[in-house]
Amino acid sequence: MFSALRFIWNATRGHRLAPWRSEYLRWRVETYSSKPAETLRARDIFAFMWHSKWELLSFLLWTGQVQKEARRRP
Repeated sequence: MFSALRFIWNATRGHRLAPWRSEYLRWRVETYSSKPAETLRARDIFAFMWHSKWELLSFLLWTGQVQKEARRRP
């Protein structure tokens, strides 16, 4: 769980109090959902997160596994 929070913390750098303004998150939502990043609003970001919560959780767990494996290798 800590790795998921660390990913979100890093992904929202500069926009932690308003993560929907993060260029990185807007780009990721655009890539995944095909909605133009310029037109995304907070409501759209939260709706996307709610509808794909299980895929997002799976992604965050995967990032934790990758980071753990990267630290383990010399």
